Amino acid sequence: MSDTPRPAWAKAIRDLRLHLELTQSALGSRIGFSAMTISRWERGAQEPPSHGYIGLGNLSRDATCWFFWERAGLRSDDVLRVLPIPKRVIQTSAPHNIEIVTAGSGPRRVEKKPQLLAIPLLRVAVAGYGETSDNRPLLTEAAVEDIIAAPIDWCPNPSSTSCLRVSGNSMAPLIQDGFVVAVDSSDTDVSKLHGKVVIAWHKDKGLTISRFRRYDHTDVLQPENSEYEAVTLSARSSWKIVARVLWWVGKAP
Repeated sequence: MSDTPRPAWAKAIRDLRLHLELTQSALGSRIGFSAMTISRWERGAQEPPSHGYIGLGNLSRDATCWFFWERAGLRSDDVLRVLPIPKRVIQTSAPHNIEIVTAGSGPRRVEKKPQLLAIPLLRVAVAGYGETSDNRPLLTEAAVEDIIAAPIDWCPNPSSTSCLRVSGNSMAPLIQDGFVVAVDSSDTDVSKLHGKVVIAWHKDKGLTISRFRRYDHTDVLQPENSEYEAVTLSARSSWKIVARVLWWVGKAP
């Protein structure tokens, strides 16, 4: 009796890994999964979740990315509709020879072809200290609500980048209630985070967004809004930095 053929998605995952010259362990670490999980995917024993497919697509630097993104439920139209109209027209009319002309006088042209990433918008809310937020220390386990397209140079570590919604006004006027923040969950070295906006987690308080400050030997989570309380970090406080905020977007009033 012959073995059941592997699904096309299982073969595509293995082909991508071999193309990137990565071990199963190395591929897993790039997108937040174990080597055992990658092995199950490649054997066709278990299909990746949507955020796994998105991570695989982000690692692919050619048209094969759409195979993985489409398995996650994303279509090319979904990405194109969130782009500004001029770029949308260029993308559809000349996908292999893109030329963008900047506004204004003179022959100013952007030589670099745009590269976009599909970033998962997780069904996760972060809030200021003392406000209600989700209690989820591992962002890779969160469900995907939608997809946001962003330039590749906005995301230094694509496989560790995701988007979260902000609840409350602890970071106002910088980041308003309802804004979406893009975060890098691989950038958690506190020695390099002074002055950066971060996402921190506490087992009883959940996820909070704040600016990380280091004063001599004291670490503090400092909200932008002075009406909110700052939090001093210590070994006893049990706070953990889980991501750095890269950028944010929000709808105009």
